[in-house]
Amino acid sequence: MSKRLFTVLILLLLAGGIFLFPALPVLSVSNRKNMSQRFYFMNGFKDGFSISYTHSVNKGRVKDFYKEKGRKLVCGKTVFVSYGAGIPEPQEMPGAVFNSTDEGYEISNINRTVENLVMAVGIVANHAISIQDKNGKYTDYFLADFFEPQTSIVFQIKNVSIADYIFHHIK
Repeated sequence: MSKRLFTVLILLLLAGGIFLFPALPVLSVSNRKNMSQRFYFMNGFKDGFSISYTHSVNKGRVKDFYKEKGRKLVCGKTVFVSYGAGIPEPQEMPGAVFNSTDEGYEISNINRTVENLVMAVGIVANHAISIQDKNGKYTDYFLADFFEPQTSIVFQIKNVSIADYIFHHIK
């Protein structure tokens, strides 16, 4: 084998390895039973994200805000429009602060940490994930557009390859 061919093969192997090596940190949203049903957000990892839904008891919209910390998800605050049954009390969460705002109510400084956030896509909850783009604009992605209702899904921070990201990211 010629030296030139050998060099080309080595370069191709290195390029393929780089393309397939899981090195990109992303927010992954996937079906727990069918991992091929998944999508990734780079900005969700970097800038955090929120999950909004219609509360099953008081029928108001709730929005939980998450950020990444040490490869885990941390819920920092929750915002809601109607206070009552099913909404957590601030005293249930040490250090949490309750505020009334023009838009409704907010409990901040929650700092609830999970490795994976597991939930089921609601039938009437209309779950959405909101991601901020590079221009500061938030976009809502309704989970029922990606998964069947009642599908168990998991949110997690993970490393993926460039190839996997290209095929499963949402712009």
